[in-house]
Amino acid sequence: MTDISSQTSFVAKEFKTPLPPPASTTGLLGWARANLFSSVFNAVVTMLLLLLIVWVLPPFIRWAFIDAVWTGDNRDACLPKDGQVVGACWAFVRAKFGQFMLGSYPYDLRWRPELVVGIFALGLAGLAYEKTPGRGRLALFMTTAFPLLAFWLLYGGLGLEVVETANWGGLLVTLVVAVTGIVASLPLGILLALGRRSKLPFIKIVSVVFIELWRGVPLITVLFMASVMLPLFLPEGVNFDKLLRALIGVALFTAAYMAETVRGGLQAIPKGQYEGAASLGLGYWQSMRLIILPQALKIVIPGIVNSFISLFKDTSLVMIIGLFDLLGSVQRNFADANWSTPSIAPTGFVFAAAIFWVFCFSMSRYSQYMERKLNKSHRR
Repeated sequence: MTDISSQTSFVAKEFKTPLPPPASTTGLLGWARANLFSSVFNAVVTMLLLLLIVWVLPPFIRWAFIDAVWTGDNRDACLPKDGQVVGACWAFVRAKFGQFMLGSYPYDLRWRPELVVGIFALGLAGLAYEKTPGRGRLALFMTTAFPLLAFWLLYGGLGLEVVETANWGGLLVTLVVAVTGIVASLPLGILLALGRRSKLPFIKIVSVVFIELWRGVPLITVLFMASVMLPLFLPEGVNFDKLLRALIGVALFTAAYMAETVRGGLQAIPKGQYEGAASLGLGYWQSMRLIILPQALKIVIPGIVNSFISLFKDTSLVMIIGLFDLLGSVQRNFADANWSTPSIAPTGFVFAAAIFWVFCFSMSRYSQYMERKLNKSHRR
């Protein structure tokens, strides 16, 4: 008879060191196989896109960098000479950079908007970094004192020379309209979303009418009404600044869309959360502030950021009412006879597109970071 111990001698008495995963599933090769060539359709689409990139990218690089003109004082620098191929006219952007950023703001006073932008950038960076000391106090400063400080520095008064908003322009106007719209539309949108879900008929009807009215018209119509039609309904001698009218119109328009985004988050919260808040003896506003809204806003972060990005791009529409944002300032400088060449228009548009892309991409990436952070904390 065979010894049983000899039959079981192959049993391992300790764990073996696990083998590394196949090379085809890790690294760049594994990522490409999983994301770009996971099926026949994906492989075909990937190859077509690669062919498109190979067809478009080299000519663009040659136009934007190799054949580009980087220095010059006038249009002569960007005109072809002796059959020379001329690409982008970055000399035009360098010459007009101050106007692209600040419009017609007086040159000797440009330290004021530069100081405002510097404080805003530092404050935004401090709020984005989680370990910033006194982050709560910084948030309070940025939402209360900073807007007043920024208006005083930009407009003037109280010892500073007044600069009318008609002289503002460029990226400055884009940031003023976008930031004001973002800051004002979020709390107003939350209140409208709560009002639409209210059990009080009057509040619900007012909220519904407001939301549907503003969502039913395009932003260009809102800006036109705010700039042209609104003064007709005001008493004689009463008038509002054109930029202020645009800010109010943009904020109200964006708030209506924000309300529907937030309402979607509120509807996604299970009924048990509301019942749990009531069982703890919390009132309506306490339960909303402490339990419901934090969860709802976390759910709709992509929708909120999407509204912010859309608003940032839509600021270019203020050009129709005589306000020159970044894109408007770029287009206005095309009429400068000193720089009139065929290459300045595509160069200016590419420059404006790059600025818009940087801001929009930054907002998108930060929102994704916040989503991952909140999901990790929720899993804990």
